[in-house]
Amino acid sequence: MTSIRGLGLDEARITGGFWARKIDMVAKEMLPYQWLALNDEVPGAVPSHAIENFRIAAGEASGRFMGTVFQDSDVAKWLEAASYSLSHHPDTELERRVDEVIRLIAKTQRPDGYVNTYFIVTAPEHRWADLAWGHELYCAGHLIEAAVAHDAYARASPDAEKRKSKLLEVARRYADCIDRAFGTAPGKIRGVCGHPEIELALFRLYGATGETRYRDLAAFFVDQRGSDPAAFDGKKPLGASTSTPWPEMAGYYGFEIPKTKWFERDYMQNHAPVRSQPDATGHAVRAVYLYLAMADLYSATGDEALLKALRGLWDSAVSRRMYITGGIGSQSHGERFTADYDLPSDTAYSETCASIGLANWAKRMTEVEGDSRYADVLERVVYNGALSGVSLDGTHYFYVNPLEVIPEVVDCRQDHEHVKGQRVQWFGCSCCPPNIARLVASIASYAYGVGGDALWVHHYAESESETQVSGTRLRVSQRTDYPWSGSIALFVDPDREVEFSLKLRIPGWCRSFACSINGRRAETADVSKGYLSIRRNWKPGDRVELDLAMEPSLIRADGRIPELAGKLAVQRGPLVYCVESTDNGEGLHALVLDRKSELRAEYDPSLMGGSVLIEAQGYREDLRSMDTHRSSAMPYEDAGESRLAPTAIKLVPYHQWGNRAPGGEMRVWLRSKE
Repeated sequence: MTSIRGLGLDEARITGGFWARKIDMVAKEMLPYQWLALNDEVPGAVPSHAIENFRIAAGEASGRFMGTVFQDSDVAKWLEAASYSLSHHPDTELERRVDEVIRLIAKTQRPDGYVNTYFIVTAPEHRWADLAWGHELYCAGHLIEAAVAHDAYARASPDAEKRKSKLLEVARRYADCIDRAFGTAPGKIRGVCGHPEIELALFRLYGATGETRYRDLAAFFVDQRGSDPAAFDGKKPLGASTSTPWPEMAGYYGFEIPKTKWFERDYMQNHAPVRSQPDATGHAVRAVYLYLAMADLYSATGDEALLKALRGLWDSAVSRRMYITGGIGSQSHGERFTADYDLPSDTAYSETCASIGLANWAKRMTEVEGDSRYADVLERVVYNGALSGVSLDGTHYFYVNPLEVIPEVVDCRQDHEHVKGQRVQWFGCSCCPPNIARLVASIASYAYGVGGDALWVHHYAESESETQVSGTRLRVSQRTDYPWSGSIALFVDPDREVEFSLKLRIPGWCRSFACSINGRRAETADVSKGYLSIRRNWKPGDRVELDLAMEPSLIRADGRIPELAGKLAVQRGPLVYCVESTDNGEGLHALVLDRKSELRAEYDPSLMGGSVLIEAQGYREDLRSMDTHRSSAMPYEDAGESRLAPTAIKLVPYHQWGNRAPGGEMRVWLRSKE
């Protein structure tokens, strides 16, 4: 079994380029804005009440709980993102806010360690009584993840003793409370949460503390899932009633959970034991959070049955049920996976949180197997289906990420009601905005890994890393304008001359590459599982240059995706492109790509803060001519001759759409012509 340890933010950091700008955006725009939103101080935004719920639970304010039952998790994810941000962006005001939230959480905590504002304020007698819909363990998991992140920040601080994380103490007490309540011993609850999350959080807590009880409790939750498939059958949220809509419904969902197949056992990932689940199914976020925990359990145990299941689930989710943007979960009803190759562009759900969950699962699988096919998907997700969820200024968000938008259709059709033509300020269920913040703020931790006597470079970004390889301290830095350019320079600086392998990922989109060491072509290198492995005696000051050919290319879909027959998409490097009416006028469905056309890419520093625009020659169908020539009043006529006029087609990166003229049309897949 391959074992790669990812480098944390105390070992790797972004120093410039594409991701530095995004990380700056998190620090300067997203986190301050989200703080205002969590405190209901954004005019016109949907109220959150999340911080106020903690004040009420702590006895520092009066009132009733408001928001969804899992509102605590928004605060936890914001804390996690803030902890990552502080590790590379010192900010006294942000640190003050973080300390204040930690103080509130600690004051909210009950004597036995329990922390959950909904149940403390509204239903204290029902603790652990609603595992199906109550999200207690889900919220606990996000609190634990935040605590691990804050502890890592505190330990890496120059005054580590002073900054010792109180949040980790809170999280450990809560984990101990959960450990006393759940398990196989007599009198304990043999149940799981309707939304996986506690499992992967406990593995992180085990990694931070070395306490094996947390690992064993995580294993219990993973193994228990699906052992009683009927456990959630017929369960309704506490207090649910069709006559008492949200928020009077005590903060659950605001509707009666429908008795349909979309909310059956697989929705909560409880339909079968994890080792015998053949397909990625049910609620997409729940699914990938569980799969990540399964990968953690495999790493802890080496259980080959788990690895076999993970490989099958990966093939199902990625090979047959993933959008070109890295989005998963195609159906809005139940936010779920559907059938193989059912990937509609206009009604795509592709929740931002699902993409982020897939990215984290992909990271873990990369570390488990040392195979670039997982890292390739992670890259696809973060540059496309995840980043599309936030505006370039960091203050507006998409919950769902369709691949085609026609505003007048979105406004009129019930099956499009989940689709937004432009990003919004906040959501009643705002799980996605702080999730994006924690992903971007921690992106450096996705770039490097160490395993055996090798340093793995999974992702390319202007960055620096420092770790131990072959018993020697090693510093590696990257200089690159990736993803706009495929040219990467790596500076290798060990403390002394030392032999080890440098493994550089060759992305699946790359058709050719060149590599040199200190100006000479690398002769003793081989590619295995998508990684170029260079083994040699490395000396301080060695320089590796990797040039990945990054030409725009036309992409066609698997022929089993019915709606994409005869259509093409454009990709350059890791970036998927789209057309917008801003550049191409209305009626984007009239555009036709010429398969033989040259695709011209040009970097424009003035375009959305810097972007590569692609231009192709194609055609536009004359949509008005039918009104002139048809002989009947119906919107149909004999086919006749094609009415295509040559036109230039301009494309921009998908993740940047909707930032110049919100409310226009957008489309990823275009008709094609030989």
